[in-house]
Amino acid sequence: MWIADNWNDYEVLDTSAGEKLERWGDYILVRPDPQVIWNTGHDHPGWKQKNGHYHRSSRGGGDWQFFDLPPQWSISYKNLVFQLKPFKFKHTGLFPEQAVNWDWCSEKIKNAKKPVKVLNLFAYTGGATLAAAEAGAQVTHVDASKGMVQWAKENAACSGLKDAPIRWLVDDCVKFVEREIRRGSRYHGIIMDPPSYGRGPKGELWKIEDSVFDLIRLCSNLLDREPLFFLINSYTTGLAPSVLTYMLSLAVKERFGGHVESDEIGLPVSGTELVLPCGASGRWSR
Repeated sequence: MWIADNWNDYEVLDTSAGEKLERWGDYILVRPDPQVIWNTGHDHPGWKQKNGHYHRSSRGGGDWQFFDLPPQWSISYKNLVFQLKPFKFKHTGLFPEQAVNWDWCSEKIKNAKKPVKVLNLFAYTGGATLAAAEAGAQVTHVDASKGMVQWAKENAACSGLKDAPIRWLVDDCVKFVEREIRRGSRYHGIIMDPPSYGRGPKGELWKIEDSVFDLIRLCSNLLDREPLFFLINSYTTGLAPSVLTYMLSLAVKERFGGHVESDEIGLPVSGTELVLPCGASGRWSR
């Protein structure tokens, strides 16, 4: 498992009965987690000191219950600063487990010893975009949500990357890739974090099981003649690490050689030997 264990401002304090107890900077949140099928009680004092608690509804979705939590605050990861706020579907605007992939991409960019162009698809609030830009890459950030792109811009400004060479685009990712191919654009690195299900800005339907392999294969047409990496993340239960390996091998490795590896990503639980699984990632590199 690839473990995001370099955080100072974030930690999983405890896990029990379908929930995780997390510290986000100065604030403690309780959020549901389907992986936590064990019950070890709630002995950690943080359970009684929580600032926010997201409760699942039996009808689907859920609601936040707040205890002295500001509407927005920030945390840092190395040189990057992220604005956080609780919003629907339990999220805060950041997936801290992805830090292990930010570090991997940053290392590839810094070791390239040449100008690097990176494409980040389904780019959300910009964690991977900022990590790549901070490492020296020119980044194209694409997401279908105008609000998420604006949030990512705010994170860039807070991280001292307001003037970094980042192209911010609100667009359907598949259609953008098709246009980039027609334009003859090329990238040294591609990152994608596709949702299990979603719609583009004009109602375009996306289902990961039906669409992700075709998109990986399509994106391979945007890779430079000497590409560096291709990273795909998945939070969909049916896409095991071995599935990611197989797709990258067929779509990218057969064409460019190199190496493919895939694994679960996870977050350490403080004071224990437990690592909480948080999805999977597939990585191709030269």
